[in-house]
Amino acid sequence: MLILTSLASGAKHGYALARDIERFAGVTLGPGTLYGAITALEDNGLIEPTGHDERRRPYRLTAAGRAELTTAVRSLGAIAAEGLPAVAG
Repeated sequence: MLILTSLASGAKHGYALARDIERFAGVTLGPGTLYGAITALEDNGLIEPTGHDERRRPYRLTAAGRAELTTAVRSLGAIAAEGLPAVAG
């Protein structure tokens, strides 16, 4: 979900994904974790490469990836709405 969220704002290569995820989620992904997840997301048709930029390989969301992210965000929103009253007061 972190990678899909990062790609929602546009195509990024691995290093840019890692920095963006660290910025918005405070999570540091090691190269093995990051590239393993990228491979799985690509194999499942949720992201796709946009070509090559010298040594870098940018990725973008597919329509299926955007739909998956939308579903996940809605689910998390429902969970947050349920829990918010308990922590707010």
